[in-house]
Amino acid sequence: MTAWQTFLSTQGAIFNVRVVQSFGRAQVELQAAGQQNILADLSHLGILEISGEDAVTFLQGQVTNDVKQLNGETSQYAGYCTPKGRLLALFLAFAHADHLHLQMPAELIAPIMKRLKMYVMRSKVSIVDKSADILCLGLAGPSADKLLQNLLGACPNEAHALITLEQATLLRLPDALPRFLIFTQASQAKKIWQALANDAVKVGKPVWDYLEIQSGIPEVVTATQEAFVPQMLNLDRLNGINFKKGCYTGQEIVARTHYLGKIKRRTLLAHIQANTSPLVGDHLQLKGLDEAIGQIVSAAPSPQGGFDMLAEVRLESLEGESAVVTWQQHALSFKELPYPLN
Repeated sequence: MTAWQTFLSTQGAIFNVRVVQSFGRAQVELQAAGQQNILADLSHLGILEISGEDAVTFLQGQVTNDVKQLNGETSQYAGYCTPKGRLLALFLAFAHADHLHLQMPAELIAPIMKRLKMYVMRSKVSIVDKSADILCLGLAGPSADKLLQNLLGACPNEAHALITLEQATLLRLPDALPRFLIFTQASQAKKIWQALANDAVKVGKPVWDYLEIQSGIPEVVTATQEAFVPQMLNLDRLNGINFKKGCYTGQEIVARTHYLGKIKRRTLLAHIQANTSPLVGDHLQLKGLDEAIGQIVSAAPSPQGGFDMLAEVRLESLEGESAVVTWQQHALSFKELPYPLN
């Protein structure tokens, strides 16, 4: 157990394979989501640092978005594809202190770093796992912005805005609810956590996952690598694809999907009333049929009971009033995403 995990244990954290599941009041924590200020440890996310004279040029040829736009004051979503246009990872990318940073699920850090290094060739590029050096906290809630302003003296006001302060770097996520990532060093993390915990409910990973799902933010994990082209996960609607930037791995397939074909599969927000959580990658079917028409992208407990999820589905399967999408015979009820798909 790391020093940071030991500290969280003194704060009441309950771990499952080094991931904070709760602070001992799982249902209370869940009920706080969207209603009160919440504070989460995001150590289940890792960070790759891309640096060197050729870092921007190198990454520009690898990912779906235009990393040349990252100026230290903004962030963007970006996908990393196979030559066939299938997603290997989905990043939150930003620049900081002459480095590029890519945040993604920690389980993908080692394989993605290994794959990226295969393409460095003679470029002057360094790729390093900084997950142990940069701690990430999540803060969300009606007055989360005011808490940060009072504690650190400043707060980003716009979606994807990034500001660097003496104690931390703050990134505002695209969400109607004030929601932030706080990147900081271990020496500052405890102090920041304790100060914010005075006015926020400490929560585990499932609560943060629930907020990500409500925002329509998908993720790629080991179980779903190469399962989706970027548009299937709505990456185009999240401004995670730049169609004018030029070539990158998988670009031909992604561009063809955009310019020539109607997008036939999308990720939708849904709820299911079940006692057991769906697993990422689980198949979805139409009621009474065995054929898979989609799969689970992410899922988390809902404050209303059951589970909310992001579900990738074949859109034509939803046509007709009698069409009912199911997971293990439980019907999905679809909800409105916070962004348009058309």
